Amino acid sequence: MKPTMEILTKLQENSKKHHDEVFTRLFRYMLRPDIYFVAYQHLYANRGAGTKGINEETADGFSEKYVEQIIEALRTETYRPKPVRRTYIKKSNGKMRPLGLPTFTDKLVQEVIRMILESVYEPIFSNNSHGFRSGRSCHTALTQIKNQFIGARWFVEGDIKGCFNNIDHTILTKIIGKKIKDARFIKLVHLFLKSGYMENWKYYGTYSGCPQGGIISPILANIYLNELDNFMEKIKQDFDNRTPYQLTAEYKKVMNKRSSLSQKIKRCEAGARRDGFIEEYNNLSQQIYKIPAKLCNDKKLMYVRYADDFLIAVNGNKQDCEWIKAKLTEFIHNDLNMELSQEKTLITHSSICARFLGYDVRIRRSQQIKAWKKTKQRTMNNSVELLIPLEDKIQSFLFSRGIVRQRKDNGKMEPFRRNSLLRQTDLEIVSTYDAELRGICNYYSLAVNYSKLNYFSYLMEYSCLKTLATKHRTKISKIISKCRMANKRWGIPYQTKSGMKRKRLTKIYEIDRKKCEDIFPRAITIYAKGKTTFDDRLKAKVCEVCGRTDSERYEIHHVNKVKNLKGKEPWEQIMIAKRRKTMVVCHECHQKIHHGF
Repeated sequence: MKPTMEILTKLQENSKKHHDEVFTRLFRYMLRPDIYFVAYQHLYANRGAGTKGINEETADGFSEKYVEQIIEALRTETYRPKPVRRTYIKKSNGKMRPLGLPTFTDKLVQEVIRMILESVYEPIFSNNSHGFRSGRSCHTALTQIKNQFIGARWFVEGDIKGCFNNIDHTILTKIIGKKIKDARFIKLVHLFLKSGYMENWKYYGTYSGCPQGGIISPILANIYLNELDNFMEKIKQDFDNRTPYQLTAEYKKVMNKRSSLSQKIKRCEAGARRDGFIEEYNNLSQQIYKIPAKLCNDKKLMYVRYADDFLIAVNGNKQDCEWIKAKLTEFIHNDLNMELSQEKTLITHSSICARFLGYDVRIRRSQQIKAWKKTKQRTMNNSVELLIPLEDKIQSFLFSRGIVRQRKDNGKMEPFRRNSLLRQTDLEIVSTYDAELRGICNYYSLAVNYSKLNYFSYLMEYSCLKTLATKHRTKISKIISKCRMANKRWGIPYQTKSGMKRKRLTKIYEIDRKKCEDIFPRAITIYAKGKTTFDDRLKAKVCEVCGRTDSERYEIHHVNKVKNLKGKEPWEQIMIAKRRKTMVVCHECHQKIHHGF
């Protein structure tokens, strides 16, 4: 039997070649055991593999029999997804974001559904969509803006009210039904949408939305919002109007006068009259760089989306932006059964910053002249500028973490110790600061004002030093002297198997700013070989603890982190030696590991 992953790769290739192709009989791929081993391989290494839903299920205990039970329930159509466990995480604005945590069995089935949906839909998704897609990220969306929004006059910042919570299940099912004609597969997706959630031991039904935290929620949201991408393509085709390249009347007038003076200078003999012509010619040469050359009467629309955030750039006037906003409002209300926030969907002139994915975006109006090939041109004019919102993002981060405080005498920021880290080891303190520093510097590596993070780096370093000095009840100078390295650097020493090493804070010039994903990665994903290591290890039928080969059932024992193991039990010593989070054991040994009998 051909591995299921090879079949899905063929499906993906067909979807890329024939965008209008309709797929049938996809449910049969969910009845193949090998795809569940691949799904488990995708899930077991994640942090959420050990997170419980409404029951005690985790990645621990996976086996061939476990897969057989899932397939049998799917075959007889008795499989029913369990409600997700509702929990909340804090958002940057202080509000709480609801998350739905499925059981591990539901995660496994959802991962299989996700792989099938991805093979069908990934090749037909718009190139303007960057959220929750393989090979794409916030950086690819921002790079596309940098390359394609050149010369834009206006920005339209899009905001859909409660997008993920308001996805209409009926509309989503109809959208999937256009591409996939398989009643059992669509019914299973619909069951997951309607599974509901548990909060405070009480069941609540779900009548709309995709719970954030589910495996299939991101791709279902992309399938839903792909309708918006297609609508924007139609708007673009109707709106775009390219006109021939024309010079402005003012620019033509100055150029003609300059050309006439050039001829007079050539014919005129040396003297005061010729010097006057040359002076006038030079004045016109300076003036010409301050006058718009091209008559910008053509219309153009550019669009980029990341999840439910999107930014539209318009070459045109404000009335065009109002027309686009009205069309969007009508489409989102009538076709997607959602609401476009009129207060947050802003129309901004491109000389003023528009906020997108934590960056400020604007178009330069620069008359700076630079040499380009054999001429001099205003190379910076009309180019896109990505900026770090220093006050909104960097300063708020520093104050919220207690890294700085405001001085009373002059109101300036000064580094301060973090009392919340005083109980941690020196290595953990420096690692925490370094992870935060590298995270922010990596994310804002595309910004033109990246050098402004030098001061942020200084504040982080001295806050770290003050925290270490407070912990050891000493001075900063003594910490630096004790941990001194070459090149005026300092670092915390720690022991590894290969010898002594030092953990130091990263400098912002050490961040690789050129590293960024391709804007348009290959749509076709060549999957790994059909068989996984879990296939081989389970089918070998050898217990990795006692060596038994005659057990009726073999299971995978899973732990969240190898470093948390103490090494007191024999099975812990085996996992530490192999550096693996998983181990194939017989059913009897698995019971002993968990229950000690």
